[in-house]
Formats: sequence, structure tokens, C-alpha cells
Amino acid sequence: MSPVVTKTRKKPPAAWSDTRLVKACLSGDEEAWSLLIDKYKALIYSIPVKYGLSRQEAADVFQATCTELLVRLPELREPRALPKWLMQVAHHESYRWKRQSQRTVSRDAERDLPEPTTPAIAESLFQQTQEEQMLREAMTVLTPQCRRLVELLFFETPSRPYTEVAAELGLAVGSIGFTRQKCLERLRVQLDELGFN
Repeated sequence: MSPVVTKTRKKPPAAWSDTRLVKACLSGDEEAWSLLIDKYKALIYSIPVKYGLSRQEAADVFQATCTELLVRLPELREPRALPKWLMQVAHHESYRWKRQSQRTVSRDAERDLPEPTTPAIAESLFQQTQEEQMLREAMTVLTPQCRRLVELLFFETPSRPYTEVAAELGLAVGSIGFTRQKCLERLRVQLDELGFN
């Protein structure tokens, strides 16, 4: 009789914590780098968009932020601070691009005009970006059905009627309200764990 082998089920790499991802990246794991960038690409891109930068400028900000991450990751003392650090780098790069484009416009228009000033990053913009990232992270922990239900009901404009949502998810129309409540409660718990106020 052969011995019974029990496999311990590993978390899929997509569910890895930042600490584990950073450790894997520092050890040269290319998949971990891809996962780390994929996890935070929406966060990074959202910042130049809020600055009103063009698509190409946003791509340049994204590239500069990722390059800075590659170079400075070994210096990161606390992996849980990574999202905030990425936001700061992306804000800095966006500010630099915005200022550079204003400088070019003003110099092209008239040489004697003073340098344009860009106001300091509003605390509310930074807070909003941080909250959006927490929401993205909390959504990844939901079951696929819950995640899709929340997306269909709250992230689409105009919002979909329950009949369409039920048809797409294979649910009875009458169960959408109850399912929505359960999914929102799970989302709320995840947001609380992430420190969302």
C-alpha cells in the first residue's frame, strides 16, 4: 500500500501579500515583478490622469515610476508602505510633467512671462488615490461572483438593471438584493482590515 501524500495548497501568486511579492522580486523572481506591477498599475496610472496629463504623458509617468521602483526596491524597509511610496513617486513624476508642459506653453507664448506655478499636491487628491487603491485590493479578495456583482451594480454607468445582472451571473432576480448585501458586507470587512476610514 502506497503512503497517502497530502499536498499543502499554496496561495496563488496573485494573492501574495506585498511582503512576499517584494521578497520574491528581490530574489530575482520575474513572475513576482509582473504580479507586483500588475497589482499596482491602476494605482500608478490613476495619478497622472487626475493631473490631467495626456495618455502618452501618463504612460511616461508609469514608466518612470516603475523604473524608480526597480532601482529603489532594495531600500524599501516596510513592504506594507509600498502603495503609499508608489503614490508619492507617481505624484512627483506627474507634478514634474505638468510643470514641464506649463513651462513649455508659457515660453512658447511669450518669453517675458514668469514661470507658471503648479500648486502643491492637495491632501485630498492623495487621500482619494489611497482609498481607491484600498478598494481595488479589497475587491481582489472577493469571490469572482461577488466581485462581478459589485462591478455590475456600482462601477458601470449607467448601472445595469437587476434582470441583466441576474442573467449574467446566473442568479434569480429575487436573490440579487440578498447577494448584494452579503458581497458588500465582505467588501466592508476587507476595507476595515486595510484601514479604510
